[in-house]
Amino acid sequence: MTKAHPGMSIGHVHLKVTDLNRSIAFYRDVMGLDVTQSYGDQAAFLSAGGYHHHIGLNTWFSKNGPPAPRRSAGLFHVAFLYPDRAALAQAFKSVLDAGVEIEGAADHGVSEAIYFSDPDGNGIEIYRDRPEGEWPRDASGQLDMVNTPLDLEALLLEVA
Repeated sequence: MTKAHPGMSIGHVHLKVTDLNRSIAFYRDVMGLDVTQSYGDQAAFLSAGGYHHHIGLNTWFSKNGPPAPRRSAGLFHVAFLYPDRAALAQAFKSVLDAGVEIEGAADHGVSEAIYFSDPDGNGIEIYRDRPEGEWPRDASGQLDMVNTPLDLEALLLEVA
């Protein structure tokens, strides 16, 4: 079995969208990403922190099309990792302020996560990891992740 290099990470994701301007507005205004480049009404690239792009949006095969069927193979969600609980709380508040419907929230022991969808139904997770020393482990030292409710009201108290 081939193993991935331990330094490998996932760099970016490209999403098929039906309306590029609507999707740019969502990822820019709700998620807070910056547009780094665009190609007319066909594609745009957005990032955080000056990276070339974390998200690519395109309409090459999907312009004005229907959303992907929920019960089919494909992308489940894109996950946005925040550096700490305060940053996650601020991102969550921005999502709420934009009127986005929250579809779920969970404390996984290793992380705290909130789930919703973009305007095309692409799943989004915003989350923060706990320090590795706090991760739950079983008696043999293996990860023992959980799926318990996340107290969203307590999270919002973290907003400065």
